[in-house]
Formats: sequence, structure tokens, C-alpha cells
Amino acid sequence: MTVITSQPVTASKPSGSKTDFGVFAEGLPFERLQGERLRDNVSRWGSAFVVLVPLLAWMPLLLLTAIEGLLFRGKVEVPFALDLEVHVRLLLALPALLIAGRIAQKRMRPLLRNFYDRHLIPSNEIAEFEAAVKSAFRLRDSVIADILLIAFVYVIGVLLFWRQFVALETSTWYVTSPAEGADLTIAGLWFAFVSLPIFQFVLCRLYYRLFIWACFLWQVSRLHLNLMPTHPDGTGGLGFISEMTRALIGFALAHGILLSGWLATRVVVAGQPLSEFKGEIAVMLIFVLCVTLGPLLVFLEPIRRARRIGLREYGTLATRYVREFDAKWVRGGAQGEEPLVGSSDVQSLADLGNSYSIIQGMRSTPITRGLLLRFSAATLIPIAPLLLTMIPLEELLKKLITILF
Repeated sequence: MTVITSQPVTASKPSGSKTDFGVFAEGLPFERLQGERLRDNVSRWGSAFVVLVPLLAWMPLLLLTAIEGLLFRGKVEVPFALDLEVHVRLLLALPALLIAGRIAQKRMRPLLRNFYDRHLIPSNEIAEFEAAVKSAFRLRDSVIADILLIAFVYVIGVLLFWRQFVALETSTWYVTSPAEGADLTIAGLWFAFVSLPIFQFVLCRLYYRLFIWACFLWQVSRLHLNLMPTHPDGTGGLGFISEMTRALIGFALAHGILLSGWLATRVVVAGQPLSEFKGEIAVMLIFVLCVTLGPLLVFLEPIRRARRIGLREYGTLATRYVREFDAKWVRGGAQGEEPLVGSSDVQSLADLGNSYSIIQGMRSTPITRGLLLRFSAATLIPIAPLLLTMIPLEELLKKLITILF
């Protein structure tokens, strides 16, 4: 369990291990089999993948539906051009997921250095900390994990897709005759076996990286960290983890985009009121907050323990100090003509009081109100345009003018 220590702490230094926390590094499956050279090339071309991967998933669908006459209304009830969910999923949500992984990778690189520079790891537990880091890297580089993810996407993902479109009672661009056996169109075959698996693999791989992140934090929380209850960040020195977690806002935004596409097809195309989907919106918001901020709860007990110990130790120190202060300045114990005004004793008493107040105000977790608001906003902002289906833009502008003028 994590506890606070009042003993001097020696500087913690990495013993030859990597100092960049590269758990969210992007890349193609099995790239680690080719060594560092291919990994560097993948990183160098990462921006291109953000564009090329979505185009590989979406562009053939556009061409095939145009060839088959399924791009616009005519042969089917739901043509490709009106399937807003597919467009948002492949052209907006998929790039957003790829970008989210790149941002998380870049901003979380200094994570390990923060643990070392702040001397949070006791010298006798550096080996355990580095073991946790190596475990995270080993999970990240696992070829078996990539194989299982691909198998999951093609077994579970495709089965769910078939169950979804077989249940449809109308013809779409990917299945034209649901009542006659639900045969896939050529575009539908590409969608089922290429486009969706690409999207699902990227999504599941990001979930896997978040799982690695959660495991790493849990392992770290089991160490005897040198938490300082008087640290001004209010979490004993773990406030930097909150800043690192902000790198996952792109993950929340991508899920908000995904939800907005799902809602757009049902609200704009099918004409269902947005108010009917309050439950789905709430479930998505709760899910995003749990996946992104939930791992920080592993520090709940360690921070509480540090606060309890800090209140006891600083309470004892404060009691001893105020007794001596009282005996010296109130009971006439001051020697000679030492003046009270300007005495360092008064300033020391104030500083001690401030330190005790910081301990009393410690938060239970690194999760702040700002984090909750940012992640909630990132999830819900993509849905905002759909509010225009409930209140016309003209009416909104009139209300805004009334408020302002």
C-alpha cells in the first residue's frame, strides 16, 4: 500500500530503462517484429496514416455504391449518401481515434520522468517500478494481443454486423433484399469485411492501450510512494497524473463524434426526436468518464492514507510549536527585550498553519472538477448541432439577441 514517509528520500534514477512512456504509440500490427527501423518509419508516417486509413475504409464504398446505383435514392430506401452514421464513423470518428492515440503518446512521454524527478519512488522500490514499466511495454508490444484483437474484430464484429443488418426491414446500400435472405451488395461486402474491421480494430486497440494504462497505474499505486501531504497540488505530489490524463480528451471527443453519427441517422434521416435518446447519451458519457478517469481511482486509498498520516504528524508538530509559542510570547517566557513585531516565530506559526490547511484540503483522487468538465464537454459537444432539430436556429438566434440586447 502507498504510504507517506517522513524520512529523507534519496534521488530516484532510472537504471538504464526507457524514460518515455510510450504505451500509446501508434503503429501497424506486428510492426515490432521488424525492429526499431520499421517502428521509426511508422511514427514518421503517422500523419499520413490518419488520412490514408479512413480513405481506405470509406472511398471504396463511395465508388462501389456509385457503380451499383446505390449512392442516391432510387433502388434502396437508405442509400449510401444518406447513411450519416457511416460517414461520421469512417471520416470523422476514425481519424479522431487515430489522432487521439498520437496526442496521448506525445503528451504522456514525460510521465516516467515525473516520477523520478519528484522522488516519488523510494530507492528500494525502483526495481518494482521499472518492472511495472517493462510490463506495460511488454503488453504494448505483444503480437499475440494484435492477433487476438484481429480475431475478435472478425469473429465478434462481423457477427454483430450480420445480426444488425439481417434485422433491418428495409433495403439499404449494403443489403438490398432483406426479405429474400439478406444478400450483401459488393459495397456491403467491403463494408463488412474491410471498413468495419479497420474501425473496430483501431477502437479496440485503443481500449487495449487504456487497459495497459490502467494496469500500470494500479501497479504503481501498490508501491510505497513518497507522497507529501503538504504538496500544493492537493494530491501529495500526484497532480501531474491529472495533467497527463488530459491527453485522453481526444478519446472522449472521438466517442462523442461516434455517438453524434449514430444519433444523426435516427434523428435527421429517420425523423425521431432527439429527446428519445437521453438514456443513450447518458450511458455514453458515463462510459467515457469511467474508461478515461476511472483508472485514477486506484490512488484513492493511498492519498487518503497520506492525508491521515499528514494530519497526525503535522498535528503533533503544530501542538508542540504552539505550546512553545504560547509559553514564550503569552506566558512571558521570551528572553531579554526580544520584540514580538517582526519576529520569525509569528511567520513560522503562519507557515505551519498554511501547511496544515493544505493537508486538510487534500483531494481524495487526482480527478479534479476541471477534468470532469473537460471530458464531459468533449463527449457532448459533437452532439450540440443535433439540438437544432429540437429548436430551430432562427429561434435560437432571436433568444440570443433578446438576452444580449
